[in-house]
Amino acid sequence: MKHYRIFTGLVLGLVLILLTGQQITAQSFLKKLKQRAEDEIINDVFGEEKKTESASFQQTSSASGAKNTRGGGLTHTAPDVAENINNAESAFNQGSYTEARYSVRQAILGIEMEIGQNVLDGFPETVKGLKTVPENDNVSSMSIGFVGLIIERVYSGNDQQLKVTVGNDAAMLSAVNIYLTSGAYASTAEDQNHKQVKFKDYRGVLAYDEYSGYTLSVPFGQSSIFVAEGVNFENEQEIMAAANEFDIEKIKKEFGEQ
Repeated sequence: MKHYRIFTGLVLGLVLILLTGQQITAQSFLKKLKQRAEDEIINDVFGEEKKTESASFQQTSSASGAKNTRGGGLTHTAPDVAENINNAESAFNQGSYTEARYSVRQAILGIEMEIGQNVLDGFPETVKGLKTVPENDNVSSMSIGFVGLIIERVYSGNDQQLKVTVGNDAAMLSAVNIYLTSGAYASTAEDQNHKQVKFKDYRGVLAYDEYSGYTLSVPFGQSSIFVAEGVNFENEQEIMAAANEFDIEKIKKEFGEQ
């Protein structure tokens, strides 16, 4: 009964918002879902199953050995939030809990994708003379636990490239936090390839590799990270100036981070 009240309250609330035509921003929607859905519904009602939501299918050659020469490929669109909320309510009322869980997960995934697109749309079109490479824009979500949301954009010009990644990625965040909290020492030795830096009032790590160039990693909020990777940048001042073109506070607000 408790589970029914939790689920019904959330679904009917969302349906009411949609039926009355109220507009709700992605960030406030995410914040509410963080408070109620993540803790109460996903973990309590439906369990802690964390399967990847981004489907990846590998096609194999047929036994006949025929070679494909035509086809339009696949189209990728974010799940429709309103449709999946309605499907979840209908499935739950019919006692089809597996379908209800799937639809709730799809609705949350759709919200995450919308948030990611909003963040991407807020990125600058050019950075220090480098232009956006539109085909490399990417928003992806790998789970429903409000982690694994990744936003990427690549800028290029002449022999330089800047790749900016923002997301709630546990692996990326863990590596940087370990360095920041390990009491890493300062040294003037020439082989030092990492150092702590201050970036927009946040502590971060700046790394250099002679093959891949500079990488600036800056944790922010509770579980998010900003990463700028620069190829063929002259020095650390140049990569820091390029990274400074991005508004972390705005990104943090879109994520609903504190």
